[in-house]
Amino acid sequence: MAIALTVGLGKFVAGLRYQDIPKDAIPVIHTGFTDCVGCMIAGAPEPAPQLLKAMLAPTGGEATLLFGEGRGSALDAAWINGAAAHALDYDDVAHRGHPSTVLVPAILAEAEAIGASGEQMVLAYAAGYETWAELVRRDPDQQHNKGWHPTGIFGAISAAAACASLRKLNAEKAAVAIALGASQSAGLASNFGTMTKPFHAGRSAHAGVVSARLAETGFTASLDALEHPPGFLAAVSLAGRIDVESAIQAGVDWKLRRNRLSVKKYPLCFLTHRALDGMLDLLRAHKVDADKVSRVTVSTGRRSTTVLRNHAPQTGLEAKFSMEFAMASALIAGHAGLVELTDDFVRRPDVQALMKRVVVTPDDREDPAAPGYAIYDQVTIETSEGRRLDSGHVTKVRGGPDLPLQRDELWAKFEECVQVGTARVPARSLFDSLLSLDRLPHVRELPGLAAS
Repeated sequence: MAIALTVGLGKFVAGLRYQDIPKDAIPVIHTGFTDCVGCMIAGAPEPAPQLLKAMLAPTGGEATLLFGEGRGSALDAAWINGAAAHALDYDDVAHRGHPSTVLVPAILAEAEAIGASGEQMVLAYAAGYETWAELVRRDPDQQHNKGWHPTGIFGAISAAAACASLRKLNAEKAAVAIALGASQSAGLASNFGTMTKPFHAGRSAHAGVVSARLAETGFTASLDALEHPPGFLAAVSLAGRIDVESAIQAGVDWKLRRNRLSVKKYPLCFLTHRALDGMLDLLRAHKVDADKVSRVTVSTGRRSTTVLRNHAPQTGLEAKFSMEFAMASALIAGHAGLVELTDDFVRRPDVQALMKRVVVTPDDREDPAAPGYAIYDQVTIETSEGRRLDSGHVTKVRGGPDLPLQRDELWAKFEECVQVGTARVPARSLFDSLLSLDRLPHVRELPGLAAS
């Protein structure tokens, strides 16, 4: 018999208090805010958020746009800032998607609108993250394989939960907000490699703000929207093997502690990262002339080969979803970073030629501890001189929960993001404030926010 999942999550969100969050989960939330803001600043000049901003044409309001581009309504700020945070695909990863790129823009925008404290913002993130995790654990199959972008479909619901927490909605209204978020879930994997992918993140953040505000006014929605037979979980499931019977784990078995976040070391799809780690380790250990590489073979999971659909990318956006580009960039530039993700670099003749010598082979053996991923990734390099270099089995990713980035590595990424962006923010003080967010008595004390 189905449990009252929608109502139960509403009760979880409404009843959650800052003191309930495990102490070792707080740094994970700090990292989510810090990394996302850095990615937002770096992504702000990109076409997706800039075109969206031009279309929406905000002329002032309650929230900061892009850390330095004026102000707009909280709805517009969440939308534009969310698109910026995901524009470079450099933001963190967990639970099949990118939770911070939706939660942080929605929380920042709504926090400014209502004058929330840093502690309330941390609480809202916890409510949104655990809601996301609760939904993901109820389906063993990958929504990617049905064509859904998990960030778009889980993000709207989770942002609604976060904003319901910020606005201190009661349990019934929080459940309504969650149900409203579910009806705004959207995002197709077929749009990866275009501006529409970051649009999904921004639209989900926007949906979270809308949902909580509408619920507060008395707007109605189905209180079984998630678990109903033709409800959210059934609609987005690949094979219908959904769990609508087990007890809610949100707030009991904290996924912030168990799964945490994977912070991206490279601004490409996360499914390239284990192979990139393997390639770059090989290049640190062996001198390899890219011109003499005759073949690169990458063994990776079947889902990775589906998502990484661009085998001969021509733009920086397309290259984010290309294992061939990731390998060519590492071999030619010794790096795969923001500098390489330009149309000019992607179209260079040597890059284009080397991509044709990369062969990606799918591995159908799935890692039981990480559904959707192969047991390992493996990279081999063959050269015209007869050399063969093998990365061995790469089972962990740098920046992942098992190999987290250290504070200095996180700062190096944040600093790079600020340098790439156009926002004039005090980088170090903003970084330090985000890493101790719950100490701020008011959101307006966060460095870099535009004056109201």
